[in-house]
Amino acid sequence: MPTRDKLLDAAAAALAEDGVAAVSARSVAARAEVNQALVFYHFGTVDALLEAAVRRSVDLAVSSYRARFADVTSLGDLVALGRDLHRTEQERGNVAQMAQVMAGARRSPVLASAGRYAMDRWGAEVEAAVARVLPGTPLAGLVDPRGLAQVVAAGFIGLELYDGVDPAAAASALGAMEVIGALVSALEALPPVAARAVRSRARKAVSRPAATRGGAR
Repeated sequence: MPTRDKLLDAAAAALAEDGVAAVSARSVAARAEVNQALVFYHFGTVDALLEAAVRRSVDLAVSSYRARFADVTSLGDLVALGRDLHRTEQERGNVAQMAQVMAGARRSPVLASAGRYAMDRWGAEVEAAVARVLPGTPLAGLVDPRGLAQVVAAGFIGLELYDGVDPAAAASALGAMEVIGALVSALEALPPVAARAVRSRARKAVSRPAATRGGAR
């Protein structure tokens, strides 16, 4: 295996298993079984190596799920896919890796860039699926596909972080998202007249001034 790939593999593993604070040129080089000077030769800095490792992990994961996203036919399908994706990425170590990226983003613009890259890549896949299935739901015309995709993507990123401190709560949150997906699927199955009525009521609720949505004070 080329040295550069060894370093990328070692950096991804070190980030997920040791945490961003423990990652150094020495620790990564030891995992890769190469001289630590090669970290700087290939990447310039440790943060740049970590960014490259995260980007590669994200690219590989997104590519492996592209066909699954293309098969999504409802918002319920999308939520179910999210649960499967979370479980698989957790097993691969990518959930722990992303949690460490987010933790290090405050101190490192490079890691912040890696985090944005991950959210943009996943967000693009979610947005394409949402834009495809939303027109057939009572939510059509009420929710901006890009905005909904960002909410979904941010929700799953948040669950990845949550999973690191309270796995049971993260699992409960995923279950709640599945219930929401099932409710949306039920709305999709409504007869046309009922669907129009739901859409009309929802449009009125959305158009109400924000100050009145919570009721009178």
